[in-house]
Amino acid sequence: MTDQANTPTTYEKIGGEATVAKLTARFYELMDTTSHFAELRAMHPADLSGSRDKLFMFLSGWFGGPDLFVEKFGHPKLRARHMPFAIGTKERDQWVACMVLAMEDVGLSEDVRKVLLTNFFNTADFMRNKEG
Repeated sequence: MTDQANTPTTYEKIGGEATVAKLTARFYELMDTTSHFAELRAMHPADLSGSRDKLFMFLSGWFGGPDLFVEKFGHPKLRARHMPFAIGTKERDQWVACMVLAMEDVGLSEDVRKVLLTNFFNTADFMRNKEG
């Protein structure tokens, strides 16, 4: 049996708040400056700071750290919050690819990236609400 109380969370493994902040900043920087992510970028407002802050708060809790998003906004209800946006396979894949690059750029270990990639892909796939 594993003692979950002694198992570090993803939040702790990656370096806590500072790394989550770097990851979200890099994600939005890549999305804003890389033409490959143009469709994904077009779904966001001109000023990305609000989106960045919400992702930071969400990831903090999702990684096992402070549940900042829930404290400020309540339950994430990810699918409902993303329903106004047409999300298909292309948008999902752009989001995941952007996050993969961000994880690499901030230096997350390969083991952590593998686990997170699976979780990110499954969540992004769940957000799809259009064909194609």
